[in-house]
Amino acid sequence: MNDFEEYIRQGEPDQKEKGYIWQTAIGLQAVDGLKPSAYLIENARQNIEGNITIAEVKYLIDSYYEQNSAKTHGDRTEEADKVAARIAEVLSEKTFSFSPIEYINIHKRLFEGSYKHAGKIRDYDISKAEWVLNGESVMYASMHNLRDVLEYDFREEKIFSYKGLSRRESVEHIAKFISNIWQAHVFGEGNTRATAVFAIKYLRTFGFEVNNDMFAAYSYYFRNSLVRANYSDFNRNVNATNEYLNKFFYNLLLGEKNELKNRYLRIGEKNENR
Repeated sequence: MNDFEEYIRQGEPDQKEKGYIWQTAIGLQAVDGLKPSAYLIENARQNIEGNITIAEVKYLIDSYYEQNSAKTHGDRTEEADKVAARIAEVLSEKTFSFSPIEYINIHKRLFEGSYKHAGKIRDYDISKAEWVLNGESVMYASMHNLRDVLEYDFREEKIFSYKGLSRRESVEHIAKFISNIWQAHVFGEGNTRATAVFAIKYLRTFGFEVNNDMFAAYSYYFRNSLVRANYSDFNRNVNATNEYLNKFFYNLLLGEKNELKNRYLRIGEKNENR
């Protein structure tokens, strides 16, 4: 994740902001094991330097894949490139509406053309084998009540008062809300990336500065921490815990230096130095 470090450390304010955005957009592809191409990274650099707009980056990427088969780079490199460019576009915008519609529209904008179900609430039940759970799956919300669950979570968050809470308590509550909407898994694919983008834009409304490398460098940890926050197995003495997700957000928003290692989240993992 050092492709844009020179801009982040030494660039003008506009270059620094764009560097953070692109680093985040590209880093988030790791939650699904994807890696954008060198072509995308070069065009991102051109955008950071002010030579082309993000709209032009998107056009160049779309044109590139119209002329070159995705098989040249791997079946999902095209997805990684296009979604990264779209994340950069969404994060560059200074607009936001706290609503389920905004959340759904973010998913549609990120994945339209990549997934047939982009921006659509899933109409089937799902399970996902997780490395951190040794192949088990989180129990996601039923297809029959997804919209109700999503609207409930947003309604509860909207009426919640942060007045009187410490910054740490506020961060923990925000993390819990993000965990709740992720657990519903209202989309067939792309839930974590859409949730991360929504979370970044929501956090900005609190005045938090979140254009740093946390989502870029620790996107896989972010996903695994969401998994652990929503999985219990009493037969194996495993309880759902927000411990790991809170550590991520403490680092992200409070500047703490908690150690974030994926192996610590894996069920049954033993580490004496924790």
